[in-house]
Amino acid sequence: MANLVGRGALINTQTTAVEPKEDEVTFVWIMLAVLYIILLVSLGMATLRKGHTALFVFGVIFPVLWIVGAVIEPTSTVAAAESRARLQ
Repeated sequence: MANLVGRGALINTQTTAVEPKEDEVTFVWIMLAVLYIILLVSLGMATLRKGHTALFVFGVIFPVLWIVGAVIEPTSTVAAAESRARLQ
């Protein structure tokens, strides 16, 4: 602990680290889990709907692949099935 003398008074320069409370850490993990589930449902289902099964499977480990699968064009098989469904 370092003490500095300034104008005759001792000044304590020791700082203590502020550690988050256990409840705050738990809340953050719960929010991250909710976000992960939302990504699974919305982007994952969009990826499957467009016919990108492999991107969905690998997206469980790398969720950015769900974004890619949801944004890129559907596979030719799915596109053909969608066009046939629109004609009926």
